[in-house]
Amino acid sequence: MSNLTEQVTHLHAPMNKTVLRALALILGFMHVGLVMWDPDTYGQSIGGFNAIISPLLIWAICSSMIFGIGFKPRAWYWQLLFSPYFSLSILLYLTVIRLAS
Repeated sequence: MSNLTEQVTHLHAPMNKTVLRALALILGFMHVGLVMWDPDTYGQSIGGFNAIISPLLIWAICSSMIFGIGFKPRAWYWQLLFSPYFSLSILLYLTVIRLAS
């Protein structure tokens, strides 16, 4: 394992909690369910789907599923790409916007 991989693994160590993994899965499944159930209503409640929100939503859902099931990528660049810090931040932001509207 390279030094950079160890540093990124160490950076993600505080997120390696069962509660956060469960939260990631719940948020991911919730947003997938809302999008699949009624995409028009969901899109309106988060301010509309656009070129920024849509890819971020897909990426955050995929990352939350990867993190939530406990998969740990080996290479540092995959660890950064599927970082729970980014995915949980995006999903929590979308949840707050959804609940506020």
